[in-house]
Amino acid sequence: MSGPALALERLVTRIDTPQGELRAVDGVDFEILPGECFALVGESGCGKTMAALSILRLLPEAARIDYGRVWLGGQDLLALPEGAMRAVRGRRIAMVFQEPATALNPVLSVGRQVAEVIERHAPAPAGEVRRRALELLEAVGIPDAARRFEEYPFQLSGGLKQRVMIAAALAVDPEVLVADEPTTALDVTLQAQILELLQRLQAERGMALLLITHDLGIVARMAQRVAVMYAGEIVELAPVGELLRAPQHPYSQKLLAALPTTEKRHQDLAAIPGQVPALTRDFAGCRFVERCEHALERCRRQVPELIALPGAAQRLVRCHLREAGPWVPTGDATVLARSEPQAGREGAVLLEVEDLEVHFPIRRGVLKRTVGHVRAVDGLTLAIREGRTLALVGESGCGKTTAGKAILRLIAPTAGRVRFRGEDLGALSAAGLRERRRWMQIVFQDPYASLNPRLRVAEILAEGMRALGVGASEAERGRRIDALLEQVGLAREARLRYPHEFSGGQRQRIAIARALAVEPRLIVCDEPTSALDVSVQAQILNLLRELQRRLGIAYLFITHNLGVVEYLAHEVAVMYLGRIVERGSVQEVLADPKHPYTEALLSAVPRLEGGRDIIRLAGELPSPAHPPAGCHFHPRCPKARPECARAWPQAVPLGATRTVNCVLYRSSAAASS
Repeated sequence: MSGPALALERLVTRIDTPQGELRAVDGVDFEILPGECFALVGESGCGKTMAALSILRLLPEAARIDYGRVWLGGQDLLALPEGAMRAVRGRRIAMVFQEPATALNPVLSVGRQVAEVIERHAPAPAGEVRRRALELLEAVGIPDAARRFEEYPFQLSGGLKQRVMIAAALAVDPEVLVADEPTTALDVTLQAQILELLQRLQAERGMALLLITHDLGIVARMAQRVAVMYAGEIVELAPVGELLRAPQHPYSQKLLAALPTTEKRHQDLAAIPGQVPALTRDFAGCRFVERCEHALERCRRQVPELIALPGAAQRLVRCHLREAGPWVPTGDATVLARSEPQAGREGAVLLEVEDLEVHFPIRRGVLKRTVGHVRAVDGLTLAIREGRTLALVGESGCGKTTAGKAILRLIAPTAGRVRFRGEDLGALSAAGLRERRRWMQIVFQDPYASLNPRLRVAEILAEGMRALGVGASEAERGRRIDALLEQVGLAREARLRYPHEFSGGQRQRIAIARALAVEPRLIVCDEPTSALDVSVQAQILNLLRELQRRLGIAYLFITHNLGVVEYLAHEVAVMYLGRIVERGSVQEVLADPKHPYTEALLSAVPRLEGGRDIIRLAGELPSPAHPPAGCHFHPRCPKARPECARAWPQAVPLGATRTVNCVLYRSSAAASS
């Protein structure tokens, strides 16, 4: 094919809303060459997904394409009647959606859903269709494809569901594949597998790939060129290496500066102030002007054009500042804000967890007899000191969240002991435990689901204070609410608003304020930034670090984002199937992982500067209802020995602050002793 595989020309998509006409995509131009991976990045609400839906003409009812062209080869997709478009959609251009659980039909087997695509676009006898669908399931790495063919989406893990979606999208060899955040809901190990699969299939088939993501590490691993979107427009377009080395638009610079890394542990992340402007209004100048620290007066009254940089024809940027020439970084281009180093002093031991177990009964039959147990947490031991952060990391399903809830006794432990300031929480009466609730709080992953939508912010913050006796009067609690809002960076007027009136980052700030309202010494943070854009994540991480520095709060930080761990945590414990396999300081574990699972986990993390060779784990995470004998990791471990299947390895000390549960280190530990 000569020319681009896909090209957008001045695409304009509008949505009718009660507030007026919203310009979700406003004059977007780009092209993708055959065999190229082109990434589209930006914050939530910038128009990335709406641009993708416009390309395939899958817009919601309230949206419409007002202007532009979408060229697939030499054919304008926007000029086709819907009947002709249905023949193109799936056959020449296909899409992998962000959430496979909602994109797959729950009442059809996964094999049937792949076969449907073949029947629609390449009819063949039933036996041939089934054979082809099985080949596709095998090609995307689904084990035991013949059995999985008859299973339904709810029977598959998130990673397998995403593979099924990829198999269906590639069923008839499309020229272009649109992948909308295809790994957002996946752990880093599954993410690495899916990205590697997309790369391999793209290379084998020579198709163009439009990758929509907000993860710049994924962009560095996958793409050749990248476009940065902001408020419905492309503000920068460049080869990936050049953009990561020297971003030209102030927004692109801020996105890179907001990424948490080890190098930024002793400085604040460069959070972007303010919010994305409402796209229902008219813009007299640059859309980023209200958040840009380099803005000129001209930026407020004149709309910048997307121009080629002088002497760099492949680099396009929408910024008046760049008209005179490209910006050349000096030193570290991403360091835009600094703070004092994080306190390194160790306080007294605040929390001690010893052999904690949480086993959920499996009941079957009419009488609901217990026939087994799900061993969600199976012997957890850890300790946290005052003013320190312990990160608990691992894949989904390993028991991290259950452990956090059991520590706070939001779930009753099956066995084990939890001491807070030396006091055994399990020995307390209900009234005694209630009195101590104020010292231990939790911030949940989804602030929208965890905040009462019927209460105003002031009522949400006052509720816990009243229940735990904080504040002598309503007037005193009111003053404390105003101070809390200021402490988490919200205006005093926010106290009278409801949760739905805030952005995701603002809601998470409210959740943090609610936790702080009762003056806790320990906060369990359960994936508090996983649903946030990188710029909002930077705001929350800066806030948590500042609160720890000022108030001496300890955090148990539950996450699978190792970039966040590198930036925020002091110690890290790696969890696999209910048990800790390695623990130590962040510098020790992340710089030199010892356990094979930790090595695999770190190798899968996409990084801007590249990283280790990916270690591919065999099989899937076993069920906690039937954990493997011996070391739980041995069926997937590339370094497994026969003795690994016989008994769980005891913790081997590798230093004053580090242990690893692995037979590979027994001899070295014995020699050192």
